[in-house]
Amino acid sequence: MKHREFFSSRWGLIISTLGIAIGTGNIWRFSRVVAQNGGGSFLIPWVIFLLIWSLPLIIAEFALGKSTRFGPIGAIAKTAGKKYAWMGAFIAFVSTAIMFYYSVVTGWCIKYFVSAVFGNLLNQTDYLLYWNEFSSSYSPLIFHFIAMFICAAIIFRGVVNGIEKANKVLVTSLIIILFILLFRAITLPNAMEGLKYFFTPKMEYILDYKVWLNALTQNAWDTGAGWGLILTYAVYMKRNEDISINASLIGFGNNSISLVAGITIFSTVFALSSVDAMNQITQSGPANTGLTFIYLPLLFNNISSNPLLNTLFASIFFLALSFAALSSLISLMELTTRTFIDFGFNRKKAIMLVAGIGFLFGVPSALDINFFTNQDWVWGVGLILSGAFIAFAIIKFGVDKFRVEIINGEGSDIKIGKWYNVIIKYLIPAQVVVLLSWWLISSVSWDPDWLNPFNTENAGTCLFQWGVVIVIFILLNKKINQKLTA
Repeated sequence: MKHREFFSSRWGLIISTLGIAIGTGNIWRFSRVVAQNGGGSFLIPWVIFLLIWSLPLIIAEFALGKSTRFGPIGAIAKTAGKKYAWMGAFIAFVSTAIMFYYSVVTGWCIKYFVSAVFGNLLNQTDYLLYWNEFSSSYSPLIFHFIAMFICAAIIFRGVVNGIEKANKVLVTSLIIILFILLFRAITLPNAMEGLKYFFTPKMEYILDYKVWLNALTQNAWDTGAGWGLILTYAVYMKRNEDISINASLIGFGNNSISLVAGITIFSTVFALSSVDAMNQITQSGPANTGLTFIYLPLLFNNISSNPLLNTLFASIFFLALSFAALSSLISLMELTTRTFIDFGFNRKKAIMLVAGIGFLFGVPSALDINFFTNQDWVWGVGLILSGAFIAFAIIKFGVDKFRVEIINGEGSDIKIGKWYNVIIKYLIPAQVVVLLSWWLISSVSWDPDWLNPFNTENAGTCLFQWGVVIVIFILLNKKINQKLTA
């Protein structure tokens, strides 16, 4: 297979890969998780896990994509051996399953932006009712289609003319909008109280193991590490591109955006002292929507005494959220498209197939919030296994050999030391074992129905759906290898 598509420059690669990492999780999920885990106390383990989980896996994904020129299935097969191609298939499936319902989330963002600009979003008196009426109607299906159509049209145009150009607009605009909102937020009365909460650690939370586990999960969500998305974009890296510098820019750039979003939201929440801020901000609501789609419109409605100014800030916030969602959805769709390309499809046929499948399989999540919640739970936790499989492939290949020959190979400006061997070989597997063990033990201890595969959010539904997918891919492993384009 001769590879012909490449990002036009390092800036094109970086801005597109940042589009993967910077998503709705940086804006709504990060602030909610911080509030639920002690404010500033959460930031300490969050930064630590950036260094011992996210960055090593980002480096691994860049190296796998650049060296193999395959998506997750081919990359794992070439690195770990053909009998482990099923692991790559699982990684690809997890991100594809997330794509099905993430398109629905993207549609929600677009709907609220449209409503803020042209509709009556800030005229509502009950935002929970407004959300419930919208989410229980057929409207999410329409906006799900719009989101899929926009991203499919972008990917259809290719890597440079589609993905790269779109991300230059989306990510750059998103960053500008977030800094405009940041400036407004920190100039609100009483905003300093929000900053104190956000940056002041408390020892009782630092010593709570649940805070550390939530920090690991959030960092994986924040950066996109272990999803296979960065691996997919790395397929389009030029040979002379450095892996370690690019990975560092993605990791630290993404976490910086999370901090900007956190400062903005906490400053705004604490500035509105008439609202029960901390009680509201920690509520996840149906499918983790509470903060963004139920509570934040109320915040913007009270940000000033000028209705036009309130509408302006609400509009640009939901525009930023829409841009963040679209840039991430593009990467999810590209991963699945790349997988079909690896099996011999051309780009145009692949993206049309992906768009059609993505829309159809996203319909249940668009119409049923409980189904959405289940899929978000199952495949969100499944990302831990995806990260474990990437680490396993490198261990199977030989961690030191991988570091010396691939990471520090052609195009390397900064050499990665032997510390990387320790993290991939020992720390990543240990984190996976501890996190999954804690999760299973907690499920058994607190949920008498934990093994029921038909519950919305429990261990049983995860184990059942993971098991079905893994068994199918193991049985198809030989055919998967036969179909991969040489």
